[in-house]
Amino acid sequence: MLAGILFSCVLFVGFKTKERKLIWSDEFNYEGIPDAKKWNYEIGDGCPKNCGWGNNEAQIYSGNKENVYVQNGSLIINAVKKDNKWTSGKLTTQAKAKFTYGRIEFRAKLPVGKGSWPALWMLGESFASTGWPDCGEIDVMEHVGRDPGIVQSVIHSRSSFGNTVNLGRTPVKTFDQEFHIYAVDWKKDRIEFYVDDRNFYTYKPAEKNDKTWPFDKPFYIIMNVAVGGNLGGPLDPSLSQIKMEVDYVRVFQ
Repeated sequence: MLAGILFSCVLFVGFKTKERKLIWSDEFNYEGIPDAKKWNYEIGDGCPKNCGWGNNEAQIYSGNKENVYVQNGSLIINAVKKDNKWTSGKLTTQAKAKFTYGRIEFRAKLPVGKGSWPALWMLGESFASTGWPDCGEIDVMEHVGRDPGIVQSVIHSRSSFGNTVNLGRTPVKTFDQEFHIYAVDWKKDRIEFYVDDRNFYTYKPAEKNDKTWPFDKPFYIIMNVAVGGNLGGPLDPSLSQIKMEVDYVRVFQ
């Protein structure tokens, strides 16, 4: 724990957090189920409107403790295969915490296995009224198991969505062995993505309008482990569990 504290202090200095204020966090320093004051469970398979969550994903999201729980200082999102069916977990801060601009950090250890698709991301609060992609989406971290050790950060908007061109990729060799800090620095004119204090991608469109920049409105946080799907790809048939661990989530402004 001391090592983690010292590491965090070094990181904070690097990002001049003396000039920033921690406005929201979950350190997961408790046991059991996620804090209901901060997190919602997404439930189901997206049907009837959006079966497979729009990506032909295999999992059904549940609120079961088998799929989502807090243990030993970390949130665990655990996709589990039983009777040839997958259940998993998806948490959001929708209607409980929303943010416009700032630095959002996740310290996480990622799963390994073909077909795994863990994600740490944000969605525009206007999703319910304007729909996707007009609401905007900021994917702080996605890891696709068929491409192990490469994480990506992605921007979706009306100008580029689905198979978007607005993304950056970077190697993280110990993604499944060690915790790493995946962060976004969301500013009024650009969005910068980091792994362990290293900027590897910046989104800064030359022209800002409703199509390229829906990023001046509130967003909420999402964490999930998807299984298979258009991006996750074919599943390793030997897999029966896909587990992501999140040490903390922090928001600075």
